[in-house]
Amino acid sequence: MSTDISSNAAGDPARGAAPALAAPAASAAATTAPTAPAKMSRESVTIIVTLLVATFVVILNETIMNVALQRLMVDLNIDAPTVQWLSTGFMLTMAVVIPTTGFILQRLSTRAVFMLAMGLFSGGTLLAALAPGFEVLLLARIVQAGGTAIMLPLLMTTILTLVPLERRGAVMGNVSIAISVAPALGPTVSGLILQHFSWRFMFVFVLPIALAALAIGAKYLTNIGKTEKTRLDALSVVLTVPAFGGLVYGLSQIGGGQAGSRTPAVLSLAVGVVALAVFVLRQLKLQKTDGPLLDLRAFTFRMFTVSVLLLVVAMIALFGAVILLPLYLQEIRGLTSLETGLVLLPGGLAMGLLGPFIGRVFDKIGPLPLTVTGSIMMVLSLWQFSMLDAASPVGWIIALHVALSLGLALLFTPAFTTGLNPLPPHLYSHGSAIMSTLQQVAGAAGTALLVSIYAFVSEASGMVAGMHAAFLTAAVIAVAAVVLSTMMRKTEGAPHPAAH
Repeated sequence: MSTDISSNAAGDPARGAAPALAAPAASAAATTAPTAPAKMSRESVTIIVTLLVATFVVILNETIMNVALQRLMVDLNIDAPTVQWLSTGFMLTMAVVIPTTGFILQRLSTRAVFMLAMGLFSGGTLLAALAPGFEVLLLARIVQAGGTAIMLPLLMTTILTLVPLERRGAVMGNVSIAISVAPALGPTVSGLILQHFSWRFMFVFVLPIALAALAIGAKYLTNIGKTEKTRLDALSVVLTVPAFGGLVYGLSQIGGGQAGSRTPAVLSLAVGVVALAVFVLRQLKLQKTDGPLLDLRAFTFRMFTVSVLLLVVAMIALFGAVILLPLYLQEIRGLTSLETGLVLLPGGLAMGLLGPFIGRVFDKIGPLPLTVTGSIMMVLSLWQFSMLDAASPVGWIIALHVALSLGLALLFTPAFTTGLNPLPPHLYSHGSAIMSTLQQVAGAAGTALLVSIYAFVSEASGMVAGMHAAFLTAAVIAVAAVVLSTMMRKTEGAPHPAAH
């Protein structure tokens, strides 16, 4: 990994500081020879590799729960809409914490941010392993999510700073090997553990890896840039809770409840919409005075807006499917946890292995052919998922999941890179935070909505009908991604930070 990053990146962390960490200093070499960027120093490579190792661990943790949901429903005596809050609550916490990471990255040193993130994650993992019931387990997942939320923007902002525009797709493609293999291995590792041990051993397995990453970072990680004194707008942080929490809670309840019990869900949705509107107005006001929590001026760049919308639609469909497919394999097909993990493994590995190729192709031809192809593959795969029944061949299910994973590989890296490329350096951290926040909220909303549809229809017409309805809803939502993908265009981008 370090060789690939070195050959495709440029800049020195002492000179090309991440915009969320410190303003970049001038670089004479980048000014005089922008077309021939120098290789990163060993210290810079160490920084990115260390962050990648930690990111691998936290992403593995995020997906390791999917196969365990059925076991948790039995062991903890809870239903499907309740157990999905272990995933929804995780994503919601990330949605609330991610907007604050710009402030955190400015106020604290790189080492301090890393230690905070991995400390929270390790502590949450330990608490989850010892949790006596659902409530404590949910709290542990929330603590884990706090660490995960800080780690992801730290990694992405550092890469945006150290890698020049013309090589960004290639480096992101190489990075995708690490961050795609983790979700691929998660269900398989979880299935293997659940086949022989209690669900607690999922966290017992992750904990030593997290502690090892923490130790590696404590020893080798160096600081990038300087800290700055910035003010955190507490009201903006408070508003994120009812805004995002209200929307997702309402979605999760409105489909699964009885007709007479839907009033709280509707009220929750209304509160969420109002709080979100107030949050947006607050950010627009702060742009003229103090620094906003999220600088919405990133939306003045057309490709950023289109890319964000595309990723939001894809995440709504994707996260629901990620939750639904293990439920289908275990509850309808009767597969064990280990068998379920093995069925999901080829698709995840295909996504990771395709990453470097997609990154290189993106740098040459731009996003349009990739995102159009990927979004069409996503729609067709979800549509076929909606036609599965109790007798569908496992081989066909694996093929569909591989097709869905390849479609997403063609979609996510080009959309993410295209959206961030045109932003000026001072908006890197805000653009990354906005994109990450909305992805998490969309994923949480998709999970809540599709699981509620599944539960509601299953109660009336059976589990197969519930699965059909949920996957068909995901496919219909994904059609919007096809429309948005046709609007994608190659972006010229702002000058690389090291060039100033």
